[in-house]
Amino acid sequence: MELVVEPGGQARCIYGEAINLATLGRLSISRASHVEPDDKGQWFAAIIGGPVLGPFSNRSQAVEAELAWLNASWLLTS
Repeated sequence: MELVVEPGGQARCIYGEAINLATLGRLSISRASHVEPDDKGQWFAAIIGGPVLGPFSNRSQAVEAELAWLNASWLLTS
């Protein structure tokens, strides 16, 4: 789990349960994407305000692509 702490003390991460985030202070959690299948059984990761990744043959591939995109394009660059 990557945790980015900004100079003013605000932290951001892609939600996970590796640590209890509530110990850092007040939380603001929002959805960044949706991973869902289409009617043909192909999986897509739709990033809110961003691209749709896929198709993938299984859900785990879509989730992996989703996490890679969020890490590279949001977490580590904002």
